[in-house]
Parts: sequence; structure tokens; C-alpha cells
Amino acid sequence: MCNPGERDWHFPPPITILRDSYQMIGGEIPVRDLKLPDQRHPEKAHRPDNAQPKKPKWIRVKAPVGKGYMETRKIMRDHKLVTVCEEAGCPNVGECWNQGHATMMIMGEVCTRACTFCNIATGKPPEDLDPFEPGRVADAVQKLGLNHVVVTSVDRDDVKDGGAEHFAQTIRAIRHRSPGTTIEILTPDFINCDPAVLELVVEAKPDVFNHNLETVPGLYPEVRPGARYFHSLRLLQRVREMDPSIFTKSGIMVGLGETRQQVHQVMDDMRAAQIDFLTIGQYLQPTPKHHTLDRFVTPEEFAAYEKAAKGKGFLMVSATPLTRSSYHAGDDFARLREARERALAAAS
Repeated sequence: MCNPGERDWHFPPPITILRDSYQMIGGEIPVRDLKLPDQRHPEKAHRPDNAQPKKPKWIRVKAPVGKGYMETRKIMRDHKLVTVCEEAGCPNVGECWNQGHATMMIMGEVCTRACTFCNIATGKPPEDLDPFEPGRVADAVQKLGLNHVVVTSVDRDDVKDGGAEHFAQTIRAIRHRSPGTTIEILTPDFINCDPAVLELVVEAKPDVFNHNLETVPGLYPEVRPGARYFHSLRLLQRVREMDPSIFTKSGIMVGLGETRQQVHQVMDDMRAAQIDFLTIGQYLQPTPKHHTLDRFVTPEEFAAYEKAAKGKGFLMVSATPLTRSSYHAGDDFARLREARERALAAAS
């Protein structure tokens, strides 16, 4: 199982210099204000600022407004649920929430990793896993009337099984309340855990198992230092070996400094692991303290990546500047299922 004493989780050290900006409860207990950048990402607070170039016209989106947006937001608040849409600053939140689609983020709002691209709060989580959270997620899915739901999480290296059983409980709760809803999960890598914990998630039978590789292997030390490229790749391959009926999915960002050749190699690695669905989207730098944005990849380059990926045999590819793991996930799942049926029919 996880061995907390033998691995650096990238927890930030105690930050006494930020005490003046802490909120105080009863004048005694300091509480992090996750809206303040130096408390949201304390491990990045003393890094030099990186310039944030102006976004090109193909990246800009409308501000999140509308009746559907407000109704989705209310359901999330009423059920005390966290969404990756808000926490990661997704540019598509307005469009998705207006349609009643929200990607729920379980296991808290503080991540034990410190990936340099990510806007989710980092550090040592202040709370244990909430045993009532799976039920609240299931209730929200039912009230939203979702045909397809995406559930993701923070990394919880402080939990013995990395949150595998919590994922399984959430899947089962959704199945119980909304048996017609298809379920897509976007999981951590469970790198500090006994490999057997993956079976807990697979046995709950999500329809889609997604785990993002995020970037090319050469950039892992600076972009995803707490993870290992081939471990993540093997995780997805093991899911396919355990239950071939589950679709596997993974995604990367571009604009971090990778080359076209490196992206094509990642595609080949994914296909060798029999991954069904590839997503490629533009990296957008959340703050000046985050990883430098190398460049904005043009829509034409994304189209070329999509064409190449389809030629390599992926059942489904989404490659656009605004592509994110759960963007149009319901429509994409329907097309993914149809693509498998066509492939099986052609092979018979």
C-alpha cells in the first residue's frame, strides 16, 4: 500500500511569512484562503513570474452567463460539491454549465501534487475523505438529469488506497440513482499504492476510464514532477487487460515546449497500450507563477494532429485549442461507442 514516509508528496512547508493573509477562526486557527494565489499554490509563491501572452482570437470565449449556468451552479452549491470546471479555471465552463454539464471533482479541493501547469490548490488536504460525498454526487447527477457524467478528483497521496474505493463508491451510487446514465471517470495515477487498488475502480465498471498523460515524457520533470510517464501509460493498459469492455481515454496539452515528433511518439505509445480515445488541447497558463506558455498552437496544427491520430487507429480523437478532457464528453461517448461497433462489425 502507500508508504507516506518514503516519498516526497510535494507538500508545501509551513509558510509563516503568509500568516498576515490567513483568515482566522476564533483568532487562533489559521485557515488557508484558496482564493489568494500565494496560499492556493504556496510552493509556487517564490518562483519568478512568467509572462502570460495575449490569447489569440481562436482561444477567446464568452463569459459564463445564462439561466442554465446559474441553475447548474446552484445545484453544485446546494450539494456542497467541488467542480474541476471552476477549480482548474476551464475556459469552457460557461458553455458546459449552460447545458447542465459539470465535471464533479471528488475527494476535496486540495491536491497533494504540485504539477506546474495546474490551477487546483496544492498542499496537504485539511480533511479526510467525506463518506457522504458519493451520495451527494449521485443526487446531483439525478437532479441535473445527466445522460453522461464525468467524475474526476484531486490526487490524495495521503490516503492509503489513493481514493480508489471512494471512486468505486461514487460510481455505484450514481448507478443506483441514475441507472441509465453512462459514467466517465478521470482518475489519479495511484502511483504510491499497491497495484491491486486499481481493481477496486475497474470492478465498479465505469463506462470510460480516463487518466491523462498530460504531456510528453521529456517534460515530466518540470511539468508533472510527482508522476511517471510509463506508470501512467501502464495504468491505462492494465484497465484494458482487466476489463476490455471499458473504454480507455487519455489526453495531453500542447504549447508547453514539446515538439511535433514527441507528440506523435505519445500517440504511438498510447496505441501500443490500446487506448481508445485521445484528447489534445492548448495549455493555458493559469498565473504568472505557473509553467511558461511556450506558444499557442494553431487550429491548423490541431487538425493535423487529429488526422495523424485517426490514422494511427484511435477510435475517437478530439484535438482543438479548447479541447479539455470532459468537453462535449457525452456526445463524444456516443460517437466512441458507435466507432467500436463499426470496428467490431468490420472485423467479423
